[in-house]
Amino acid sequence: MKKHSTTIVSSLPPLQKPLVFLGIVAAIILFSIITLTTNGTQGVLFLIGIALGLTLLYARFGFTSVFRRLAAVGNVQGLQAHMVMLAVASTLFAIILGTGFSFTGVAPAGYVSPVGVSVLFGAFIFGIGMQLGSGCASGTLYTVGGGQSSMILTLFAFIAGSVLGAYHLPFWTEETWALPPISLAESTSLGFFGAWAVQMVLFGIIYFLLSQFAKRRNPPPMKPLPTTTGWKKVFRGSWPLLTAAIVLAVLNALTLTVRGNPWGITSAFALWGSKALEMVGVDVSSWGYWQGANAVQLSQTVLADSTSVMNFGIILGAFIAATAAGTFNPKKIKPGIAAGSIIGGLLMGYGARLAFGCNIGAYFGGIASFSLHGWVWAVMALLGTALALFIRPLFGLKNPKPKDTMC
Repeated sequence: MKKHSTTIVSSLPPLQKPLVFLGIVAAIILFSIITLTTNGTQGVLFLIGIALGLTLLYARFGFTSVFRRLAAVGNVQGLQAHMVMLAVASTLFAIILGTGFSFTGVAPAGYVSPVGVSVLFGAFIFGIGMQLGSGCASGTLYTVGGGQSSMILTLFAFIAGSVLGAYHLPFWTEETWALPPISLAESTSLGFFGAWAVQMVLFGIIYFLLSQFAKRRNPPPMKPLPTTTGWKKVFRGSWPLLTAAIVLAVLNALTLTVRGNPWGITSAFALWGSKALEMVGVDVSSWGYWQGANAVQLSQTVLADSTSVMNFGIILGAFIAATAAGTFNPKKIKPGIAAGSIIGGLLMGYGARLAFGCNIGAYFGGIASFSLHGWVWAVMALLGTALALFIRPLFGLKNPKPKDTMC
């Protein structure tokens, strides 16, 4: 398989200085508010969120497009980058979880969830939803920050779907079949080193099989993103896909050592939507989802929720990156795309609650935590993507084609 660069040196749009300044000022103000009203840890997590947003935008690092290119034309570049990201993250997670290392004194714990009907169905409809909504959980946040207008609709629908999923979750977890949480490290005799070794072999095999698959399919390569040279490349140009994969893995591990859990996104959507319902008189505190440990979140400001402040950071980080690259340019939304965004957002929100996470919490965080449910999530989301390829054209959404020069 011929290797293709994911970036190319070319002329870049002008720096959008007023917007860059606005983004930086907003970040400083929000950081100050978060730190003063909560604590320093929340402020650090907000900064990590900004770093995640910068990385995602500069590399256009996707999960939705990666699954779509693989299912449509057999392009494997993105999924191979995922294998690198997961390998680095699994290595760091094995050290952190195995030793109990923490910067804040909070004992680290990975995302290990049950595998059952809720995960199978939830991940499957999430895969459909992210193809209709044109973005996954992380993609929705960073493209909102990057100025893609239709993703605002996806985000609001995502929040609505998350609330509905939270309301229905007790049925899916209590009335349907499921295995208990299974960790390759702690539910077996492998331990963290053994589980790490097993996953490294799996990542290597998948990477090799993807290479062989691409040789046979000879798919069109990803269109390289414009970049520049020198230090400007860090702040103005696009980043290589593999560079972003490694940075995201390191930032996820850093999140684990700071807050005690890996990076997540969608639990905050359920919180935001539930708080909005409370404001109009709906008693969400009586829902099964908001019992126990989750009940505390409802009584606190969203700034005390670590996932929320990281999400705010991702949006702002992406905004700063897009304006620095000169690509922040919101456009009108076509009716078909608007409908796809809303339906896709609803499916993702509902599916993420059922599947104990999204492409970040379940797929990225789950696999890095050696959870079986992370692997199952990946398979089911890919199957959902394959089905969604037949649905996307109904909303005016295009799929990559084998004869495209770039996909």
